[in-house]
Amino acid sequence: MAIKRRDFVKVAGLGAGAALVAGPRAAWPDERAMARAESGESFVLLRKEQQKRRAELPPAADFHRLPLEWYQAKAKALKDEARRRGVDGGILLTTRWNIIYATGLLHSTTERPFACFFPMDDDEGLIWLHPYLDHQLVQGWWKTDAHSYFDYHHGEGGEPYAERVDQGRTVNVYKWWGRTLARLGYGDKTIGVDSGAAAEIGLLPGHEDADRLDMFGDIDTPQPQRPSGGKFGIMAREMPDAQFVDVYDILIRHRVVKDEMETQLTQRAMDYFSEIHAFVRNYLIERGRGTLDWEVENAARLWGMHRIMQDIPQDGETHNAVGIDVGLGCRTGRKTAYPHPNQVSWARIEPGHAFQFSGVVRIGGYGGEQYRSFLFAPWTDWQEHVWDVHTASYYIQAEESRAGNTCSNVAKAVHDYQVRNRCAHLIYHRPGHGEGMEGHQPPYQALGDYTVMRAGMHFSNEPGLYDPENGFGYNHGNNVLVAPERGLQMGTAPCDREWCLLEI
Repeated sequence: MAIKRRDFVKVAGLGAGAALVAGPRAAWPDERAMARAESGESFVLLRKEQQKRRAELPPAADFHRLPLEWYQAKAKALKDEARRRGVDGGILLTTRWNIIYATGLLHSTTERPFACFFPMDDDEGLIWLHPYLDHQLVQGWWKTDAHSYFDYHHGEGGEPYAERVDQGRTVNVYKWWGRTLARLGYGDKTIGVDSGAAAEIGLLPGHEDADRLDMFGDIDTPQPQRPSGGKFGIMAREMPDAQFVDVYDILIRHRVVKDEMETQLTQRAMDYFSEIHAFVRNYLIERGRGTLDWEVENAARLWGMHRIMQDIPQDGETHNAVGIDVGLGCRTGRKTAYPHPNQVSWARIEPGHAFQFSGVVRIGGYGGEQYRSFLFAPWTDWQEHVWDVHTASYYIQAEESRAGNTCSNVAKAVHDYQVRNRCAHLIYHRPGHGEGMEGHQPPYQALGDYTVMRAGMHFSNEPGLYDPENGFGYNHGNNVLVAPERGLQMGTAPCDREWCLLEI
């Protein structure tokens, strides 16, 4: 029986106009403040900064996802490299970010095994091995063949969508992968697989004991073999004449260096993010002290999504308006004193607080971080000193992120400056990490990572300083594009005293 809203209100004992959610409305985004925050001083300051920096930054994309042709060209390049490693059957990708990067099929994953296969004997070929719940995604995208199991764990003959509800024997999906590829004619071939999962954190074959780790240095090139354990070992038992060779290092080396189109799409996301920052600064000024950080966070998310979706058509169809994410966070006061706090954001802004607005914005899967650390008057000399040191570190990191420099050198330049300026006890982490669709990716701007940076790489820009004893911390953030002369901060929200040091 359906309950009408009028009846629900009556049963709940609420009169006309009463709130359905009990409790104060103080945490709700204020509509009038949001309307006023859409324009004003912060947007004027942002436009000045953008005008000053636009010539040095890449143009923002006029598309909201990479085209299918980009992925098809990428797949060809990956196959060409795998072929030089002896792969003559095809490449089987089984991890989410490798699949998305090589095919463009943005999807979510659970425990259900999901894979794709690029056959070497078909230049345009793409074969899917997937759970049935992703049927429409696969059918509506690039494919030359597709095979599905109903769900995990799959029971043989159990296909309710086809009116077969059999309780058959349990099907091992990894065995099913092997049997399917063997049946398709690849049972005696060399298959490239993404088995070397350590590559995902920058440890390539032969680098386990490296004294000076460099992602682009020499590696122990994987050789074809018969895996004995794990999912590939299970699969191999169904393909007794096949060989398998790891190609994960090939994938990750491609993923960490972005091309022109990837960078332009990232710039589009960062431009939206910069506008969200201007809105947040205006909103802070409008709402002032006593405002919950949770309120600011949710007002920003609401405004940000509306701003982005003004420009991107959305008809509810698959593969359109994909990879769009406005993941934001706000924290004020003592919570800023911890690099990765575990307490909820539910504190009111007060005079003397540090305040951080942070997050990641992505369009078509591409984007990056942009954080700003505010300080509300009255502040102490020590709070101001740490803010100055942190802000200078933020610019030093970007300046040092040039092609040909090492990640370790970037970290040393930042940490040396922080230590010289009496902030050693406030350092809790490296300045930055590689940035990709998945968020953190190698290499890392850390003292022990000697990777030589290449033009087109993206890094987070976050040399944070934290003072738990005094209850404050700062961590500006940005997405840095490695360029020949210096790194370019792709976010354009100002990061100076006028923007960040406020009286509210």
